[in-house]
Amino acid sequence: MKASKIAYKPVGLALGAVSGVLAGAAFKQTWKMLGHDKDAPDATDENRDWREILTAATIQGAIFAGVKAAVDRAGAVATRRLTGTWPG
Repeated sequence: MKASKIAYKPVGLALGAVSGVLAGAAFKQTWKMLGHDKDAPDATDENRDWREILTAATIQGAIFAGVKAAVDRAGAVATRRLTGTWPG
């Protein structure tokens, strides 16, 4: 394994945590903008129907994937600018 990959591991872990926090906040705001007063349902929420649960899960997954990709890419670009090597 290349030294640049090893050195990037802690950065990647930190970026992963940041992306999770950002994605969670973005999802909460999106769920509210869609007109829902309550928090998004969990899969085991007995008082919510299938449609609402699956809609929330789909939106949440899309937001998390998009935010993670954006943060990971920005981290890789920043690493290249600082070190001259691509971390992947």
